[in-house]
Parts: sequence; C-alpha cells; structure tokens
Amino acid sequence: MSRRRRPLPEHPVEVDVESLSHDGRGLGHVDGKAVFIDGALAGERVSARYTRLQRHYDEARVLEVLRAAPERTPPRCPHFGVCGGCRLQHLAGDAQVRFKQGILQDVLARLGKVAPENWLAPLAGGPWGYRRKARLGVRFVRKKGRVLVGFRERGTSLVTDLTRCDILHPDCGAQLPAIAAALQDLGIRERVPQVELAIGEGPAVLVFRVLESPSPGDVARLEGLAAETGLHVYLQEGGIETIRPLPRQEVTLRYTLPHHGVHIDFEPADFTQVNLELNRLMVDQALALLDPQPDERVLDLFCGLGNFTLPLARRAAGVLGIEADSGLVARARRNAERNHLANARFEVADLYGEAALSSWPQQGRFEKALLDPPRTGALEVLEWLPRLGVERLVYVSCYPATLARDADRLVHGLGYRLVAAGAMDMFPHTAHIEAMALFERAGPHRAPADGAA
Repeated sequence: MSRRRRPLPEHPVEVDVESLSHDGRGLGHVDGKAVFIDGALAGERVSARYTRLQRHYDEARVLEVLRAAPERTPPRCPHFGVCGGCRLQHLAGDAQVRFKQGILQDVLARLGKVAPENWLAPLAGGPWGYRRKARLGVRFVRKKGRVLVGFRERGTSLVTDLTRCDILHPDCGAQLPAIAAALQDLGIRERVPQVELAIGEGPAVLVFRVLESPSPGDVARLEGLAAETGLHVYLQEGGIETIRPLPRQEVTLRYTLPHHGVHIDFEPADFTQVNLELNRLMVDQALALLDPQPDERVLDLFCGLGNFTLPLARRAAGVLGIEADSGLVARARRNAERNHLANARFEVADLYGEAALSSWPQQGRFEKALLDPPRTGALEVLEWLPRLGVERLVYVSCYPATLARDADRLVHGLGYRLVAAGAMDMFPHTAHIEAMALFERAGPHRAPADGAA
C-alpha cells in the first residue's frame, strides 16, 4: 500500500541558506528540518516554494533572493533554471572551483578518513563552449507542433526547448534551432530519441539515433543540414556497432596533446573527455606528479584510447595499458603505431574480474601506475598494486565518493600515503566534480611532488 503524498504548503517560506549541498542546491532549515533549495547560494536569505516533502528533508525552489551572496552572478543562459545541463551558472566561476575543492576535502575526510599532505591547486579552464561530447534528447511535441532538441529539463524526462547552449562547443551550441528544424522535416521525426555530439579539434559529428530507417527524402534533408551547418551527420540504427556516416560525411576525429607530441584518433561513440582544454591540463599534471623515468615501467589501468598511456610512453621505458573494451584497445594500439610508440602495449582485460587479475604477476614489476576508473572506482584492483611493486600511484577520479573509499583502502590497508589531491573542473556550471590524487608507498618522507601546493 503506497503512502499518500502530503499536500505542499500554499505559501512561500523564508529561509537562511547555510551551505551549498554536494549537488549544488542551497541547504537551510525550517523548524529544524533540512530544506534543499534549488537556485539558492550559501549565505543568502531567500523566499522559496516547496516542491517536495520527504520524511527527513524537504525540497524547494527559489522565488526571490532577499539577501544575495557576494558570489551570485547573473546566469548567462536564458534557459537556466529549467534546463538540467547546468546547475551553477548563478555562482561566479572562481567560487564554483572553490566549492568543488571544498567538497573533495569534505568527502576525503568524511568517507575516506584521509587528508592529503599537500593540496593541489584546482585545475580549471574556460567556462563556455567547452563540451565536445554530449548526448541531447530529441522529442516531437504535438502540442507545440515541433521538434525539441536539448538536455532534459531539471528533475524531469522532458526535453528543454533550447534556442542555444553556451556550454556546448559553438559549432553545435549555436546550431540547435537548425538541427531541430531538420528533424522537424523528417518522416521519422517521432522515431529519433537522441542525438550525440562528438568533436575533436576539427570537424563536428552528430550521431542521430534512429528507431526506423530514414527514407531517401529523410537522408536528403539530413545531408542538407550538413551542408547548411558544416556538421557531419552519422546514423545509429542499433548498438554502437551500427554507427555509420551518411555518404560523403565520414571524417577523422582527432585531438592532440601538444606538450607530449601525441595525437589521438577516435570514433564518435568512443569515450573521450568532454573538455579538451581541461584534459590537456589534467594529462600535464598527471605526468608531472607521476614523474616517469626512462628506466621505469608504468601500468595504466582503465586506459581507454591511451589518453595517458601514450604521453607516459614518451618518458618511460615501457607502459602497459589495460582496458576492458576491445574496440578501444584496438584503436589505442593503432594510435600507438601512428605516434611511433613501440614501448606502449595494450591488453584487453576485465579489471573487475579475478581471472584477469590473477595473471598480472606474469607481467613483471611496475614502479609506477596510473588509474582512471569509472564512477564505480578501482577497489578490486588496488590489492595488486603493492604486489607488482608500485611505489607511486596517480589516481584520476570522476566521482569523489569512490576515490575516498579507495583512498581509505590504500592508506589504511595497503601502506600508501596520500601525498597530494585536488579538484578538476571538467564540467563548469555543474556540480560534477573530478579529482586527482597522488599516493606513495609509506616510508622515509619525500619532498612534495611537482605541482603540489
């Protein structure tokens, strides 16, 4: 038997906002009960309307800011507050970065029971036009009589009616109306649920997911979109293996890491970092912290296309990259060949599988390692690091909670020190936090690594 939802209060409530929650909402209390307020900032007093009542906390949204925080700034996007692509445009950029560094500090201390010996200065780049990979929803809305293309509305499955998007690369962000107009003219307009953007340093690719094969007329309209916008159109009729370009639309997607003399080719559906500028800063910092030497072997786990592996191979005796996706490994090998890096090897292995891990001792000793796992973290592979002789480890994280959990195991169970850590603002204007941490085997105190503050 479902519990009946209580009716929302009719009148707004005034709240003093005490802090900013991990998801970017203001946190205050009303009659002793926590209220998470969308659109509020720490230090503000706001008038808010309840949107949801829960047993242990409530949710609300700002109606009026009665006392603004000094970090409040006018949102640039006209869709802010509705679109779910951003949550923090009302918070000044430098304050966003400080917020993320603070969240990382809190999570490491609270969940991992660790604190770094040195804090790395947060990595941040340009806040606009940074997204080179994105998945946008598509929906034909009969009541409006047209197709909408955009991110989902905040807290719903509806597609935001975007006229532009300033966090997307300009080649796409300024073309959303043209993309929507082209879809509007398709006979299968109700059978296109999403479009994905992929951009390297050159052409931009749009991959249209279609649930029905387009007619020759539909193909002609999509080719017209390509001619009009300069975007390259691909279709996906099933799994990622079905992605194919329209005639005369195939291009090579590529990005470079200029400080390391490396270029990396990729396919539209491959995982690459959404923010090229921040990715370059991240690779630079990771190599400075790891400091591979010409006589050392390095292990790169969850290596993907070789984003870290190939730059490491420029400086180390050898690098072994391990990745579960066989397609990514095949392309990583080709990238190594194109970059003339014979000392970079790649193997396919499920890093969460015991059978794959049991064969690692046959690979020999590795003085250093780099981990760049998904949100689930790398707990399953940590036990093998000291057995393989890893003395220094750089951990790149896209989810601070699993970084903290794994740091707990490394420090309190496996004999490593947390030498340095810092946040990375890979997704400006969102509450998403990425981080980097440096671990070393416990022993005589070493000087702080390069880049540590």
